Amino acid sequence: MSDENVLPKKQSQAHTILELIAVLGEVPTSQIKRLSGSARYKELLLIELRKNKLIYTFYQDRLRGVRLTGKAKELLLEDNPERFSLFLTGSTETNIIKSEIKRRLRLHRVSQSFITMLNSEIYVFRDEKPNVFSPVANATEIDYPAFYLSREVKELGERATAIRGSRAVGILLTASAAFAVYNMGDALMKWDYRAEMRVKTLMTTLLCRERLAQQYSADAVRGLVLADSMELAYGLMTLTGEAKRSYFVLDGSFERFHFATNDRAGETVLRLLCDDALNDEVRSVLSADLHPRSPGSLFENDALDADGLPVLFAYTMDMPRIARFNAALTLHDCCGTLICFDFQESTLRRYCCENVSVKPIVLEKFERRFFDEN
Repeated sequence: MSDENVLPKKQSQAHTILELIAVLGEVPTSQIKRLSGSARYKELLLIELRKNKLIYTFYQDRLRGVRLTGKAKELLLEDNPERFSLFLTGSTETNIIKSEIKRRLRLHRVSQSFITMLNSEIYVFRDEKPNVFSPVANATEIDYPAFYLSREVKELGERATAIRGSRAVGILLTASAAFAVYNMGDALMKWDYRAEMRVKTLMTTLLCRERLAQQYSADAVRGLVLADSMELAYGLMTLTGEAKRSYFVLDGSFERFHFATNDRAGETVLRLLCDDALNDEVRSVLSADLHPRSPGSLFENDALDADGLPVLFAYTMDMPRIARFNAALTLHDCCGTLICFDFQESTLRRYCCENVSVKPIVLEKFERRFFDEN
């Protein structure tokens, strides 16, 4: 990388950083640090990219982000128009970035979500994914997990106007499920109930009845909320009254609504949500000393323990399902067990009634066993 007229080599970390900024518009350096490699190495890469006039830092309202220079946009568009033209041409928000803090904060939340997906081995770049949301329907199938930014969904044209006002940052498609994805960051945020129901309706109609009807049934549509800490999961699950509707998660709109943190632990949850074979293997291991589930039980369950009491696998943090399990045990004064990861344990112990026994899976041991990490 000798000057501003040359892009870094493809597949290099420097090139990946430029690609991320191109798609996202503005990326906080705190999110670039989440990419693989040492923090110092990434700092040096940013220094080199600035030196070669490919990126610059934008600081306003105490919010710092990294953006592409005009020269970098030209080089990336020339190199791979299929990947970047949607984001680097015209008046799109990622090409002509507004300075209002609300708009920039949304760009930063989208950046955080995008990097969480990338780190979870989910396909994120548009030339690597089936073009599900093109204006003209194309017969296709989702063979691998793919994340579509809300900007990509808007390619639908007039149909996409139905989701105006939605807080969704994008849609995650896996072989068996379609997730409307939200990112709260570091604080609870309110949803517009009608806007989010329109998102669900669009997903159900477009994906389950039209373009991917052979792959998805209506119950494949789920919700996924990302956040900075498990504390926010507790906040969502303990809302009551009108606030419960405003925050959307436990009001029954989505029967399945998962929660994951924007860090390595949450990325493990996402990998399980996206890989049915891996999830089945984990469930098989957990079920080894348990009895088969009871479909006709009063209690939602994945298995029964030696005493015939219900066991729920809660490691993917399906919040409505956990809530139903806890409510049923409370109502019938019965005991049961939740199995979760150790980083989820304290939150679930706080949330659940005393009848619920919480048993943790040690994340580090889990990763060594299933991801071959040492």
